[in-house]
Amino acid sequence: MLRLAALGLIFLIVFLLCSMSKELIVSKIESGTVIDHIPAGRALAVLRVLGITGREGLRVALVMNVESRKLGRKDIVKIEGRELTADEVNIISAVAPTATINIVRNYEVVKKFKVTPPEVIRGRFRCKNPTCITNAPREPAEPTFLLVRREPPLFVCAYCGRYHELGDLL
Repeated sequence: MLRLAALGLIFLIVFLLCSMSKELIVSKIESGTVIDHIPAGRALAVLRVLGITGREGLRVALVMNVESRKLGRKDIVKIEGRELTADEVNIISAVAPTATINIVRNYEVVKKFKVTPPEVIRGRFRCKNPTCITNAPREPAEPTFLLVRREPPLFVCAYCGRYHELGDLL
């Protein structure tokens, strides 16, 4: 709970378990995005990379650490009233490389995506090199990272040349 408060996030967390069947029950959303197959404990990081703070007026549901046949345990994020862009879908791979994105309209899944690392990441993360020009307060350089390897994803800072694994960029 302290982590939520520290991040300034206010979310509706839904954990409705049917006591008889032990099934997870989460209501469908009319339209928006469902991010499924997030590794357990990474849902808040997904919201962070998407820039969702809870102040946008969006209805966001988090389901964390639930059973999954595919992953063992997983998180799920539902964002009502917002469809993610292609760039947002792929930036999720930074924190949830196994995620599946479902775009929902009129309670039906109309598009389904698997996340993949983007070729270029601009302005979303900071370079870990403290002497990189992108970390200088008076420089207008926008942090830019180029994909150099897909599996496992490896990026290089376009300015200083420092290599970063995808998870290091957070």
